[in-house]
Amino acid sequence: MTQNQTQNQTQTQTINAAERLRRSCHFVPGANEKMLHKSIDSNADCLILDLEDAVTPANKDSAREVLSAWLGEVDFRGKERTVRINPMDSPWGARDLEVTMRHPPDAYVIPKVATAAEVAEINAQLAHWETTYDHPANSVALILICGESPMSVLNLPDLARSERVAALTWGAEDLATALGAQRNRDAQGAYLPVFEHCRSMTLLSATAAATAPIDTVYADFKDSAGLANDCQQAAWMGYTGKLTIHPAQIDLVNESFSPQAEDVATARRLVEAFADAERQGLMAISFEGSMVDVPHLRRAERLLARAAAIEATTPK
Repeated sequence: MTQNQTQNQTQTQTINAAERLRRSCHFVPGANEKMLHKSIDSNADCLILDLEDAVTPANKDSAREVLSAWLGEVDFRGKERTVRINPMDSPWGARDLEVTMRHPPDAYVIPKVATAAEVAEINAQLAHWETTYDHPANSVALILICGESPMSVLNLPDLARSERVAALTWGAEDLATALGAQRNRDAQGAYLPVFEHCRSMTLLSATAAATAPIDTVYADFKDSAGLANDCQQAAWMGYTGKLTIHPAQIDLVNESFSPQAEDVATARRLVEAFADAERQGLMAISFEGSMVDVPHLRRAERLLARAAAIEATTPK
């Protein structure tokens, strides 16, 4: 085992002790070494090494081998290492798992998944390769790209509850293609109703299954104002992160899904106020001009936990 392999395993074990931060989940074109190192130098929480859309059919085999070598040799400096494989019903998906499991990533990003039975088959294959390559059982997680087909949208709750699933995201562009939609947003940039429904159902299904909800890409990487608005809406709804396709999006996305300093300070005061109130036998109190109760306390506690997790992973 190389020194970098040991470092990657140690970092993974440490991070897995707490909930993963996935504010920015950044796509890295398959087998593009320049983009890989640029992404490692970025502030992205999670890197998605892409074997699907970023690799032509003629280069699938060679790109797969390159990614497998990266997983065994490259120091990712604590970033979550994930691989987006090709769909399992393609000629390449199963082979993607077999080869990259030699040095397993932290998670696989699974596209075009529509049923829990499909996830179960992937789980079985991963269990086989974990045994074959002598890796710990259930050590590799799954991040599902759902909502890329009507069937997937209808099965979102079952998909979220599938074994190994750590996060759920969705694909507005693929869904538009599947539906035959001319566009997925209106003239003002808001999602059309069926796409907003998919976005909402992805969030509800993920949180109901205690998995991380990750919002889909914002395709126009030159439109920073549009991206900021999209992130704000997603964060307000409860999404904890977003897929990114251009390095310029990463820092803006991270900021959007990080608690603001004033919100952290308010949450600390709220938790302290509840601690004082609880000693008096109260759980509904007046706080800074508003009546608050247990749901407000729980939100404040989650915000503080997330702020602490971000602080712990921020370079000093």
